[in-house]
Amino acid sequence: MQRVLVVGAGFMGAGIAQVCAQAGHQVSLMDVKPEALNRAMEGMKTSVGKLATKGLISDDPGAVLARVTPVDSLASAAQADWVLEAALEIESLKLELFAELDSLAPPHTPIASNTSSIPISRLASATTHPEKVLGLHFFGPVPLMGLVEVVKGDKTSDEVFERSIAFIRALGKHPVPVGRDIPGFVMNRVFCAAFREALDLVNSGVTTPQDLDAGMRLGYGWGAGPFEVADNAGLDTFALIDRFLQSMGESELVARCDLVERLVKEGRLGRKVGKGFYDYTPEGKRVPRKQE
Repeated sequence: MQRVLVVGAGFMGAGIAQVCAQAGHQVSLMDVKPEALNRAMEGMKTSVGKLATKGLISDDPGAVLARVTPVDSLASAAQADWVLEAALEIESLKLELFAELDSLAPPHTPIASNTSSIPISRLASATTHPEKVLGLHFFGPVPLMGLVEVVKGDKTSDEVFERSIAFIRALGKHPVPVGRDIPGFVMNRVFCAAFREALDLVNSGVTTPQDLDAGMRLGYGWGAGPFEVADNAGLDTFALIDRFLQSMGESELVARCDLVERLVKEGRLGRKVGKGFYDYTPEGKRVPRKQE
């Protein structure tokens, strides 16, 4: 059993905490918002219960949840064997967190970011130990998705990189090593290019999100269509990623239309608020968007 600190109790952070607890680790889940921690613990309770009912985990759900402790400060970084940051996709916020985590965590402890777009070397620049900083980019919903990108920064040590690949395998996930630290890494660059075209097709009235998603699932074998993926991750997160990639000069990956920005302004942030490209019932079932 290892001690893991997960920073950020949103959709991704809660999922990361859950899979670490399912693997037998003792987890501290940190967030400054009590409501986020409460929501995360309730969500984990439901998720673990469903997985147990389906026979997808052998451990008792209560035992899994008992290994997760909600906390409101970064103090537990001092005892952590792994630190996994899953805060909002805002570079300035992550830089502040990495500077503080670097001052608290023991010398042996890797500090990883779940960022999906920000180069790891930029985050490592806020620390005095860039050799132990890397990216562990999980995909959501984390308990169900088998992929994690393991991203090596310019100064990440080979030892930390290989140890992190082994850690991800021990969580029951498939690691995809990323040996060059570029914006968006591998999978998000491919997805962003596809999503950019999907947005144009919907924005111009050629098709609908539900029809395009069905086409990608049934015609190309995607487990979820691009608009389903966007709703799960949060459209506000997608807007932040777009802005960051634009600032990095990666215009070929940035949406050409403002459809996501318009939905964010309308408060349609995705599954977490019950409406995005789709609408969601109180039970979380996805249904076609109602015209407003």
